[in-house]
Formats: sequence, C-alpha cells, structure tokens
Amino acid sequence: MISKTTIDQVYEAARVEEVIGDFVQLKKSGSNFKGLSPFSDERTPSFMVSPVKQIWKDFSSGKGGNVVAFLMEHEHFGYPEAIRYLAKKYNIEIEETEKTDEEKEQANERESMYLVSEYASKYFIKTLWQSELGKAIGLSYFKERGFTDEIIKKFALGYNPDQWTAFTDTALADGYQLDYLSKTGLTIVKEQSGGEDRKFDRFKGRVMFPIHSMSGRVLGFGGRILNNDKKAAKYLNSPESDIYHKSKVLYGIYFAKQAIAKEDNCYLVEGYTDVIQMHQRGIHNVVASSGTALTPEQIRLINRLTKNITVLFDGDAAGLRASLRGIDLILEQGMNVKVCSFPEGDDPDSFAKNNTLEDVLSYLQANAKDFIQFKTSLLAEEAANDPIKRSDTVRDIVNSIAKIPDRIQKEIYIQECAKIMQISEEVLYNTLAQIDKKEVYETAKKQKQEQKAFEVVKSNTVIEKVDVQFELERKIIELLLLYGNKKEEFEDLVLKENEEGDLVLEPETIEIKVYEKIYLDLQEDEVELSNDDFKTIYYKIIERLNASDDFSINTFIADLDQNVVQQVSSILMEEERYILHDWERKDIYPKDKENGIAQLVGETILTLRCNLIKNRISSLQEKTKEKEDNSEVLEEIVNYLQLNKLLNAKLNRVLS
Repeated sequence: MISKTTIDQVYEAARVEEVIGDFVQLKKSGSNFKGLSPFSDERTPSFMVSPVKQIWKDFSSGKGGNVVAFLMEHEHFGYPEAIRYLAKKYNIEIEETEKTDEEKEQANERESMYLVSEYASKYFIKTLWQSELGKAIGLSYFKERGFTDEIIKKFALGYNPDQWTAFTDTALADGYQLDYLSKTGLTIVKEQSGGEDRKFDRFKGRVMFPIHSMSGRVLGFGGRILNNDKKAAKYLNSPESDIYHKSKVLYGIYFAKQAIAKEDNCYLVEGYTDVIQMHQRGIHNVVASSGTALTPEQIRLINRLTKNITVLFDGDAAGLRASLRGIDLILEQGMNVKVCSFPEGDDPDSFAKNNTLEDVLSYLQANAKDFIQFKTSLLAEEAANDPIKRSDTVRDIVNSIAKIPDRIQKEIYIQECAKIMQISEEVLYNTLAQIDKKEVYETAKKQKQEQKAFEVVKSNTVIEKVDVQFELERKIIELLLLYGNKKEEFEDLVLKENEEGDLVLEPETIEIKVYEKIYLDLQEDEVELSNDDFKTIYYKIIERLNASDDFSINTFIADLDQNVVQQVSSILMEEERYILHDWERKDIYPKDKENGIAQLVGETILTLRCNLIKNRISSLQEKTKEKEDNSEVLEEIVNYLQLNKLLNAKLNRVLS
C-alpha cells in the first residue's frame, strides 16, 4: 500500500497540464488549455484542461477528473499505478508497505497482464546482460547493428534463450500464473488429449523489442530470430490481447512524444531498428508502425501531438506503393504529410548509422517533398509514355486530394498537380467535383438509412423532463467549490408582517463567506440535498472550509472517491464548454460570472426554495383527495402559494 504522505506529495507536485501534455498537444486558451480529445475521433478541440483548478474535461465523451483520473482513463492504470507513474515523473520516493496475498489476488485481469509483461521485459533484459548466451548472441547482435549500451538500456532491449521453456519455467517458478502468460502470448499452450498440456516460449531464441504505451507500460513484444531457420518468421509480434492492439500502437511513441510536440513534426518509419538508430543519432521525434499497415488509430495517436507527419522509407517499389496507401489515410485525418525516400540501398537505419546528425537533418530537409509533388513525380515516371496509365495516374492523385478536408489546401494541390502533370486545372476541378458528388450521394444515402433507424427509435422514446432539484443541487456544489471561501455582501430576505397584516419580504444586507451563506440558508429551511453524491461532496466541502481558510480544489479532489471525481470535474468545467465556441472572435463577450457571485448564490437558493415549495404544494394537493375536511390543508396551501409568489417576485418572475 502506498502511504498517505506519498499520495499527498504526488498531488502537490503533479501539474495536470504537464502530465496531459505528454499525451495530447495542448494549446493555450485564456487561462486554460484545449486540445483534441484522446478518447474520441474529432477534428475540432473539445478537450479542456484547467491549470487553476487542476482538472480536465472531455466534452466529446463526457469524461473528466483530476490528473490521476486521466491516467486511469487513458492508460488504464489502477489508482496505485497512476500514483507510481506520477511519483516517478516528479522524482518522489514512494513509501509503501508490502502487498498482502489477498491484495495481490484482487488485482484485475488487465493489471495482471501488465505485471506479467513488465516481468517478461525485466527477464529478457537480465538474460541479455547477465547470461553467457545473452552476451554472446543477443548483445553481439545489437552491437553489430551499431547500438550503444546506453541506447540498448534505454529501449529495454533483451534476449530470450534458444530453449523451449526457459522463460515460461522461470515465470511459473516466480509465482506468475500460466493463464496470464498465455493471454499475453508470451507462452503458447497446446492442449493434449489425455495428458498434461504442452507449453513453450513464443519468442524462443530471439532478441526482444518491448513495445511501450504512451506512458511507458509494456504492452507486448517484437522478437527477431537470429538463426537461419527458414521456416520461422524473421520478426514475430505478440498476438492481440486485452492490453495489446497492434492497430492502436506505435513503436517508440513513449520515447518520442515530447520531441514530436516540441518539433511539431513526427517522422514515421517502418521498423524497430529504424526508430532506435534514428534516436541514437539524435533525432528523437520518430516512431514506427511496427511492421503493420498504417491505421487511422495510429495516425490519430500522432495527431494528438502534432499536425505534421514526414514518412521516411527506402527506395524499393513495394515500400513506395505501401506508403502511398498510408498517405491517403493521413490526409483523411486532416494532417499535413511530407514524404522522404533515401538513396537506393539505404533505409532510415543504415542512413542514420553511416551519417552525422547534421548530414541526416540536412538530407531530410532537402529531400522531404510535399505529398503531391512526391506522388505526381513517382506516378508520372511510371506513366510517362502511356496515355491510359497517365489518365489513371491523374485520377489517382485527384482521389487523394479529395480526401483533404480543408478547401484551400485542396485548391493549392489542384494547382500543383496541374503544373506537374501538364493538364488544365478545369479538368482536375471537374474530376474533383465528380468524386465529391459521389461522396455526397453516398453520405446522403447513409444518413437517410440512419434517419429511418432513428425514426423507429424516436417513436418509442419518452422525452425526460429536466430534474430541477438535481440541477439546483449541482449548482450549489459548483458555487461552494469555486467561491466557497470568498467573502461577499448578500441581501438577505426576512419575512415580516407589515402594518396591514400582510406577509412581506424585507431585505437586510450582511457580509459573510459564500459557504456560510449557503450553509445557514439550507439549515434555516431544514433542507438536505437529495442526491447522495452531492450530499457527500457538500458535507466534505463545508467541513474542509470550516476547518481551514486554505481550501485547494486539487487537494480536496485527491481525498474523493474516483467515481465522485468525475462528477466534480464535470461541475467545475461546465463554464469551460463555452470557451470552446470562441465567442470573442464573433464579437460576443460573455459576462464574467465572478462579478455577480452574491446575486448568483441568492438566486440559486431562492430558486431551490421555490422548487421545494412547489413540491410541498403538490404533496398537500394530493392529501386533499384523501379526506373530506381539508380546511387546514387548504390554509397551508394558501400560505405556501403566498410565500411562493413573494419569492418569485424577488426573482422577477411572473406567476400565472
């Protein structure tokens, strides 16, 4: 168990904008930051981070919380793992007691798979550096590739012995379950009829490349065979599992994320050694698609950090063709893409190995072509003397341009294509219009089908009424969190009888703190919040504000249950939703809420009173149906109606 002292230190040191900035490209927006949601596919930002409140909110998915909640949502950490990650990031020493056997058993399945993968990584590293076979075979291979000790250790490269069950036997002896060894794909289990199942290492006799998540967790492995077995695959990857999805992972992203954001560009290569060699040379903003075809999910992973991708590959024809398919996917995501090929016989690995950093950077700068220049020059060479091929090439290029969401970019690329292919812009625009028309037709057709499905659902849908009580209680929590300690002048209403004998509300001005005003008003009316979560939060805030003037949202949230944290972040970030609309650009300037806190508190409490009176009147009206003599009940109803009228008059509301 991690000590309370360590947890407090972590919350004190961790900055939500710094931690989230490692995973999402954030841009300043007033006193906040905004960026693309890491939880959904979007092109306009709906993700907000508040450094002042130390919380975040994703308006597209509804998720939100503090820095720990982000790591739990994004990286699927458990609470202790999120604290450990932050402690490591901020160099905080962790005080903890040994886990009991019961606590170990309670670790969920995903967490168990992560623990097995971490264990395997350490085993492969130890075997590489400490065993005779590891040093003679694995380490020698990495040295031949030109990798330094420092880079081998940084990327956690390892070796698995050329023995059938070396890793599996060691893991089982150390108490790891065969079920999780199998689910992560580290051990292959073959069922035997009438006998004990056979089990053996998937990565037998291979050098190991661990594949890390954005936060540095080991998700899976790539293994390269070193013997000349022609039946075995040269490279072998971990199979798909609950923690490893090939299509959503980029090799090297953990080591590259900060450099990608800083340089505002990402170099995309094909293999593990390409990434490592480039990194060793000093180019850190580089990732690989791990030997799989590029996917939209992988592109979106980069899109969170930068809008610019430069695709690097060697000069063979197959590689060029594959890269062109990837380019269309990148364009669809609204990103800027450049392409750079290396001289014949070279790839990113060999070129980085045999050239200085200055030479590599100057080559990339000189040879990185805009995708349209690259694609047109490549396809034009192939179709130079064949009119049919030439027309197919033009159509192919226009198809790529059609995928670009930005209209201005489209127009510029059409002009470029017309120059290079020596064809009129008019023809290209007509072709583009045909493609766009077809896409519009397909989209309309799809929407029509969806509309029909919606109509079926709509006919069976009951529209829910707004829960006024819930919204008012939510507003009270918001006021306490944001302004609880703030001293304000309040105009209090005191119910008095005038000379004519009528009840009237007379104003009295008092100066007290917001939390005192809310607490006293609710106490006076004997009102308890009806929502259990709000009630818990309410009493915790009142207790904290009463105990100390030094109220911090960050430390307050740290003591809440993680399920309640999301509620609190949604309440606190409600106003930030409107910042996303950028009203100032439209010459609309929303009123600053801080200028009218006393009025807002007063109106909220008055509205809550009106709602409670309304509910009480409804309850009394139901009573009149139960008995014949209702004189007392009716008198009570009249009094409540009179009070309700007075309160609504104060709120400038006209009652029918």
